[in-house]
Amino acid sequence: MGIFDLFATDIAIDLGTANTLIYIKGKGIVLNEPSIVAFDKNTKRIIALGNKAKEMQGREHKEIRVTRPMRDGVIADFEIAEGMIRAFIKRVRAGILSSRKVVMAVPSGVTEVEKRAVRDSAE
Repeated sequence: MGIFDLFATDIAIDLGTANTLIYIKGKGIVLNEPSIVAFDKNTKRIIALGNKAKEMQGREHKEIRVTRPMRDGVIADFEIAEGMIRAFIKRVRAGILSSRKVVMAVPSGVTEVEKRAVRDSAE
């Protein structure tokens, strides 16, 4: 074990069409939220995700769209899916100094391009 291993944390992410789960070694499941994103239609800026976005569903302003970036086992919206992954990771990394290993589970129907997009979003 090297000196950097003392400060590193392993993270596992299950990117599902219904929910996204994040597990941190030694802490267990630290995030289990709906794979839903609310974003500004004009700027694509994420306004809310997970439970907060789900609460907005059906009540959003005309300039805001609430969507599931993962549908039927595939990534339906790359940009929004990437933003969702980054935001969820950022949320759980708040108390973590660093993370050297991230394992992601994605739906079985994703293409090689989609796998690469998911991998890039976690870096």
